[in-house]
Amino acid sequence: MRELGRHFIFELYGCEEKALDDLEGIELTMENGAKAAGATICGKVFHRFSPQGVTGVVIIAESHFSIHTWPEFGYAAVDIFTCSQTTEPMKAYDTLVALLKPKSSTVMELKRGMFKEGKE
Repeated sequence: MRELGRHFIFELYGCEEKALDDLEGIELTMENGAKAAGATICGKVFHRFSPQGVTGVVIIAESHFSIHTWPEFGYAAVDIFTCSQTTEPMKAYDTLVALLKPKSSTVMELKRGMFKEGKE
């Protein structure tokens, strides 16, 4: 079996409230994380909510990195989806951890587009 992509779902709890509401900091960190992971950045869109919270996506040639934050709960939801076997999602995760400083986190990896070799 081979997969067409890997989808990582990160749950970050107990993050620093101020960092979760820092649009510029999150945007820069997501970009730096994509670069650290070896991804090719094609574009990005970020938005800060009122009164708080940030959502954003870094579009990469290999798919996307996304984040949505809830500062009032100290929580961030992060997805990293890549169709490249050479992209290293955990390097992107490490850059986010350095900014958000979660007290705990979980990760789930999903294999996307599973096929028998040579067949659809």
